[in-house]
Amino acid sequence: MDWSGRKILVTGGAGFLGSNLCHRLAGLGARVTALDGFLFGGGANPANLDGAGVELVRADIREVDLRPLCEGAEIVFNLAAQTSHMGGQKDPLADIAVNAVAQVRLIAAAREAAPEAVVVHASTRQFYGRPHRLPVDEEHPIAPPDANGVSKFAGEQYWMLEHRVHGRPVVSLRLTNCYGPRLRIRDARQTFLGLWLRQVLEGKPFEVWGGAQLRDLTYVDDVTAAFLAAATEPSCHGRVFNVGGTPPASLREIADLLTAIVGGEAHYLMREFPADRARIDIGSYHADDTAFRAAAGWQPTVGLEDGIRRSLEWFRPRLGAYL
Repeated sequence: MDWSGRKILVTGGAGFLGSNLCHRLAGLGARVTALDGFLFGGGANPANLDGAGVELVRADIREVDLRPLCEGAEIVFNLAAQTSHMGGQKDPLADIAVNAVAQVRLIAAAREAAPEAVVVHASTRQFYGRPHRLPVDEEHPIAPPDANGVSKFAGEQYWMLEHRVHGRPVVSLRLTNCYGPRLRIRDARQTFLGLWLRQVLEGKPFEVWGGAQLRDLTYVDDVTAAFLAAATEPSCHGRVFNVGGTPPASLREIADLLTAIVGGEAHYLMREFPADRARIDIGSYHADDTAFRAAAGWQPTVGLEDGIRRSLEWFRPRLGAYL
């Protein structure tokens, strides 16, 4: 697709994934509006959009009039969400307000103001709960292990209902552990690897909980490419897809790789899962994303070692802006 001059709305546009997408879209010549409420102490950071050349609308998706933002949009990349699992457990009403109720508000606004727009919805592998089998494909039973998974699943299903009833081209991408530049690294609200990156850059030991669990990680440039492919490939529209990453590795293997890359005094401590985390931990997970690869012609291009090196290099001179 020639993106030049196309009007694009990115909700959650100042967050980790949203901001990387905004930078890429603007670089391709699109006219990008980024909506972000900077809620919940999440991943949104004004520094994420430095130099992006996009319009930032700082507003709460639960309250703002969404129709003017949707007006004339050709594609809506919908990344606005409360993503913290423990945050959802502590305040499920706030979780539902963003992940489900606000999605209905956006659907209604887009129906009026952008009835032809393609919507790519950022979803999560958390729906599946503790896997019955590995790798996990889209036919795996749904059993969310926490409140955040329930609210996110509701939001996804409202969007898929919009496709089935009103014919809107919608794609939902169930993402796995994503990492890279602009990730929230001050804590583990977005992913364990963010906190690990911070602590090794500060010269501190990091903790590995459990250690045997398998994860597939996706570098942010590959996630951005997946969003663009989902939007522009008609064979994706009306479907839900898993999006995985590099071959799975255990948490301990990832920790060993990180410490080897950093060298010096970098090290980690093995710990048991805290009790509150253990109750919602899903164990090992890696995605079967062959359906998306076939439909979109997508595959990850950045390996885990390369991705960790790129992340460390990007954050090292910018660390202060992300703490």
